Amino acid sequence: MAKLLKWIAVAIAAFVLLFVGVALALQYWLRTDDFRTRVEREASAAIGAPLKLGKLSIDLWPLPAVAAEDVQVRTRPAISVGRVEARPVWAGLLSGRLEISTLIVRKAVLPQTGIAALGAAMQKKAKGVAKPARSSSAEPGTPMVLPQRAILDDITWIDEKGQRITIDADAALGDDGLLDKAEFKVVQGRFAGTNGTVRRESDHWPVRVNIGGGRIAGKVQLQPGKSGGQVLSGQLKTEGVEVAALTAPSKPLTGKLEASTTLRSDFREPGQLVDMLGTQTRFTVRDAVVQGIDLQKAVQTVGLSRGGMTRLETLAGQVVTRGKQVDLTNLVATSGKLAANGNVSISPAQALSGRVNVDLDTRKGAVGVPLVVGGTLDDPSVMLTRGAMVGAAVGTLVMPGAGTAAGATTGDRIGESLRGLFGGGK
Repeated sequence: MAKLLKWIAVAIAAFVLLFVGVALALQYWLRTDDFRTRVEREASAAIGAPLKLGKLSIDLWPLPAVAAEDVQVRTRPAISVGRVEARPVWAGLLSGRLEISTLIVRKAVLPQTGIAALGAAMQKKAKGVAKPARSSSAEPGTPMVLPQRAILDDITWIDEKGQRITIDADAALGDDGLLDKAEFKVVQGRFAGTNGTVRRESDHWPVRVNIGGGRIAGKVQLQPGKSGGQVLSGQLKTEGVEVAALTAPSKPLTGKLEASTTLRSDFREPGQLVDMLGTQTRFTVRDAVVQGIDLQKAVQTVGLSRGGMTRLETLAGQVVTRGKQVDLTNLVATSGKLAANGNVSISPAQALSGRVNVDLDTRKGAVGVPLVVGGTLDDPSVMLTRGAMVGAAVGTLVMPGAGTAAGATTGDRIGESLRGLFGGGK
């Protein structure tokens, strides 16, 4: 028995030495300039953009893994990754299957314009390559090489305006390739301090995000759609969230937000999910402050108003989004002697357009003025409608002050009736 154990120990030692020897040989080969140049060339051809690698290696500790460091995709601006580490499922490799147990990405900088440029380059390359005919002998249901777990450490996203957000995240997939659980935390930049979790339960995913002193919670579902597509749907409830936390660093509106949201996206490819996403939200903001517009001053002066602020007890309404287009409807605002209602749209370029009717109780009686909303989300403006301008001018001649506001209201009604004569504009 002792002799058998001795031979088993010798065999194990020989296997370990052989494994270490092979790993060291592969390590040396991977680090040669010839191999690195070959990988760079083939990877660049595959993605349609120049790629540069700093170092390739095989690590044995703490777990066996293949790693690449100082990776750069030379788009404009460049996409950079400090380290990418893939830990394979060794049992799968021994049976001829490529499976990734864990994928770790550290210190990546992902500019939105660079990602868009890479996507355009890959689409251009795909169009220039003829699709090969499917072989009848091809094995059906060949699985995609997706990691069972992905760890993101210090990943920075830079949007089109140059605003940064840095996150840490950890996600795991189920055997069907769908998300089982995920958690994330924003460590720097916009939304710093925000954290959230997603965990799979049966056929839906409960979601919870802590942000702005409150929370967003609910559930989402993913179901098969028509013609082979997918449908993402969900219901979310927002409680006690500071509005400025959702729009940071811009703060066009502050106050505590309560809202209920339904969402839906019919898409074929994952990249279409956001573009096809539509949402409907009913909301109330309490103790709201609208920055950049003084509605009371706009009513009293019956003219262009830019700058200042408007304090409101409540602001309520509906928000409908389609991709990047945002429409605010049935807006109702109240604050002491001031009340307002209207509709406003926000374009993908953050431009404002719409109309707000403002009523104000003054010592001379109630004053109502129709205003056109313009400018941008960061620099909004309000001014009289075209018909109201004419009425205000006439009212000023008849009776300065109250007559001006009354004339503005009457002029707006006349302008609506004679819109064709005014060229159909506001």
